[in-house]
Amino acid sequence: MENEQQPAPEAPKEKPQEEKSALVEKIQALGQTGVPDMGASNIHCMTVVGQIEGHMQLPPQNKTTKYEHMIPQLVAVEQNQKIEGLLIILNTVGGDVEAGLALSEMIASLSKPTVTLVLGGGHSIGVPIATAASYSFIAQTATMTIHPVRLTGLVIGVPQTFEYLDKMQDRVINFVTAHSGVSEEKFKELMFSKGNLTRDIGTNVIGTDAVKYGLINEVGGIGQALKKLNELIDENKPNEVVQ
Repeated sequence: MENEQQPAPEAPKEKPQEEKSALVEKIQALGQTGVPDMGASNIHCMTVVGQIEGHMQLPPQNKTTKYEHMIPQLVAVEQNQKIEGLLIILNTVGGDVEAGLALSEMIASLSKPTVTLVLGGGHSIGVPIATAASYSFIAQTATMTIHPVRLTGLVIGVPQTFEYLDKMQDRVINFVTAHSGVSEEKFKELMFSKGNLTRDIGTNVIGTDAVKYGLINEVGGIGQALKKLNELIDENKPNEVVQ
């Protein structure tokens, strides 16, 4: 009687090369793998790191967050019924003012609970983004630089240029004061303070001071941010009718 040979176990199938390439490209471009699938998580995490890139493309050696990548993600989070909350982590030096305000308005207009967490830095136009969420956290050692709107490159020295800058600055001030606990007078005082920044006017605010001034809700880290976001998600759910 001949011995029947058992078929060798099949080796685990590897992902097609195209799928791997798409995943790597998404990680390189957006810093993440995409919106979580059903069962993976009901919270989506987005990062704002490096310099916020707007209408002008920055050199390749600059670490940037491209707002044309962020806006479609925010739309997808709003539309995706599997996502119940959004966590935004910031470590940014700021960047394009209009791009930063566009992201801030998008975050503030989401119908789902949002929490921001400033790690390292949330400077310049990163301040409105940090205050745009339903609730905000800042690490104890993190900082936020508040300063007037500035232009780089060729500037036309006419009164209209100043008026344009002044109106843009008012947009930033109005947004921050409307979405945080800081008063307009205090925010302007921090913005135009002298002697705090080298060769410039403005203020560098550290974690606990950001909370004291009302810019940020609470000092905390990732654990506290996720706990608060889950609380907001539970509050946002419709009350179940008990039979």
